[in-house]
Amino acid sequence: MNNIKTVMLMVLMAVIMMLIGGLVGGRTGLTVMLFFALAMNAFSYWCSDSLVLKWSGAQEITRDQAPQLYGLIESLAQRDNLPMPKVCIIDADEPNAFATGRSPEHAAVAVTTGIMRVLDYNELAGVLSHELSHVKNRDILTSTIASMMATVISYAAQFFMFFGGSSDDDDVNPIAAVAMMLLAPLAASIIQMAISRSREYEADKDGGALCGNPNYLADALEKIEYYVTHSAPLPEARPATANMYIVNPFEGTGKALMKLFSTHPDTADRIARLREQAREMRVR
Repeated sequence: MNNIKTVMLMVLMAVIMMLIGGLVGGRTGLTVMLFFALAMNAFSYWCSDSLVLKWSGAQEITRDQAPQLYGLIESLAQRDNLPMPKVCIIDADEPNAFATGRSPEHAAVAVTTGIMRVLDYNELAGVLSHELSHVKNRDILTSTIASMMATVISYAAQFFMFFGGSSDDDDVNPIAAVAMMLLAPLAASIIQMAISRSREYEADKDGGALCGNPNYLADALEKIEYYVTHSAPLPEARPATANMYIVNPFEGTGKALMKLFSTHPDTADRIARLREQAREMRVR
């Protein structure tokens, strides 16, 4: 199902990019954006994971560099019958984590130094179980491509706003062109949010089961939410990649607006669902 979502996302993003090119640049703009969209889809599939890791400042580590973290991820991956992902660390005080990669065989799990300091072993297991659930459900390709394509569409719209113009079609509606340039980034963000919110609930549920106690993840989310809302955003975090983190790294900035356009469900609701799952599993 997630493979179908990924294909639909790539097609939809390509259509939006072609509309931008067509409305602003006529047939020439449409053709240029068609080829650009095809190239970006190919690049997103093969290279988006490494680009996201670079954007976030994540550094791959070995078992010797962080034996407890590496061993915990290895144990959880084996329990869920997953290949061992790359393990990466982001040097940042804010506690957060994400997974990326085009498949379970090419996955990476990144955590901040802050999350390793703030959470205890069980809570960290809950977070890592959530991220590995994204890997198993193949959410990470969808979310990574969504992040990258949303960024590209936003930049494309801005580019055409300042440098665009129709050279071969006299009937291009300038009002429609301006509207598309303004609405295209919003449309890309809405697509991102629609995918992100539903997948977070599923990863929470699967992660709670994988770590053996959903309360571990619920406790971790409470701590992460507190730190995120009471500190500055991650230095290397970008709005386009916010959907990949376990908690939106910009949660504490512009609270009301972020709730409306958040890439994540309400954290309190996620915690309540995990507590209910723990009761059903009869664990404390």
